[in-house]
Amino acid sequence: MVSFVLPRTKSDWKTLSFSSTLYLCPVLDILLANIPEKWRAELRLGLQEALVNAAKHGNKLDPNKTVSVKYLVTETEYFWIICDEGHGFIPNCKINSKHVEDLPPYDSECGRGLCILYQIFEEVHWNTRGNELRLCKQIASNQTPLIN
Repeated sequence: MVSFVLPRTKSDWKTLSFSSTLYLCPVLDILLANIPEKWRAELRLGLQEALVNAAKHGNKLDPNKTVSVKYLVTETEYFWIICDEGHGFIPNCKINSKHVEDLPPYDSECGRGLCILYQIFEEVHWNTRGNELRLCKQIASNQTPLIN
């Protein structure tokens, strides 16, 4: 497993917390505000999937529980750390491939959401408890989004 390396500077990280809900439009708008337009559709899809998983599967849509997101935008990388108050999640399959043929079937136990996350983000890591997800999108100048 590749270790997830976070930038050392803590001063630029921002935090956003919200009650467990599936009404995520305002949250996504804030999280994507400093992302270049050409990357927003793709990253919105990935972040929406991760946030829905935290609110719905992690917190069971309990409005007394919160989802928190720490996020950082740098010149070449975007980072998100999504935490819920649930019991945790450990995927029963190991997905670490960008090749569609290596991903589980759409309706498998690991499901569509994990396929989306691994297709969009270069780094996808859960903590050992499984209630914190770390995502990273690396942007190269010649790279084009999956979704245009």
